[in-house]
Amino acid sequence: MELELRHLRVIREIADAGSLTRAATALGLSQPTLSAQLKRIERTLGGTLFERGRFGVRATPLGELVLARTRVVLPAVTELQQEAALFARTGSGARRFRLGGTHGPLLGGLLARLSDAAPGVPVTTTTTWSERELATLVAEGRIDFALVGVCGSAHPPAAPQVSWREIAVDAVHVMLPAGHALVARPEIDLAELAGEDWGAVPGDGCFADCFSAACTRAGFTPRSLFETDTSSVVHLVQVGRALGLARATFPPTPGIVTRPLAGTPLTWRHLLAWQGAAQPAAAVDLVVTQARDAHADAKARAAGGAA
Repeated sequence: MELELRHLRVIREIADAGSLTRAATALGLSQPTLSAQLKRIERTLGGTLFERGRFGVRATPLGELVLARTRVVLPAVTELQQEAALFARTGSGARRFRLGGTHGPLLGGLLARLSDAAPGVPVTTTTTWSERELATLVAEGRIDFALVGVCGSAHPPAAPQVSWREIAVDAVHVMLPAGHALVARPEIDLAELAGEDWGAVPGDGCFADCFSAACTRAGFTPRSLFETDTSSVVHLVQVGRALGLARATFPPTPGIVTRPLAGTPLTWRHLLAWQGAAQPAAAVDLVVTQARDAHADAKARAAGGAA
């Protein structure tokens, strides 16, 4: 195996976290997967990088050497990517929109609107459930703009030289199977759902913590939470195996009814990220405007299709 930049990022994350468990959470990996990856890296470098102890991990002398080089190499590579991306946009005269986001109608709506607003300009998309990964892609100049969501008043992922603009704020709704006993209600108290199972899409933000806190305030702990992809969550709700949480832009879906939660115990903020030094103000204003209009369109479609 050859050493790659992603391996250096893993080493840095483990050192910064001081624990394989915390590093695995930050990287969106399971702890056994991260441990196996670290062993492969150590074999490539010819020695142990971290000593494991009951209170976490500590770098060995070899680990300190590798970390010292890593803290020089990674910022240099990031700077190179940013400068190359800026040159590609301004020095060569090329123009394009490289968008990133989580799966959802807002990203598709933005793509369609930008294609109409700037005909002939290429538009591409990158999707991932990881908000942190999207912020990193923007910081490294690998995408131009990213649509990221955070719950409540939480801060977006930290990333160097990345600017943020709020697009919209939605109340979080509950997804019910069409035959559920509470679908006739215009809104539902979260406490009434104490005995339900839940499905959710994984993420590296704070939404799971916000949901758990909201349930605690409502007087219960979720019985079970299935973390899986969006289509599987939709299927679990359709067949009555679980309930789900949805933004106000969730499109009308056969077999599913969405209802607001009484008192709005959860909110979702849609944010747009871009690399401040690399994007002209006109491009930022265009994308912000189109993203807000795409959100309004998606929300109107969702409201129009609600049962």
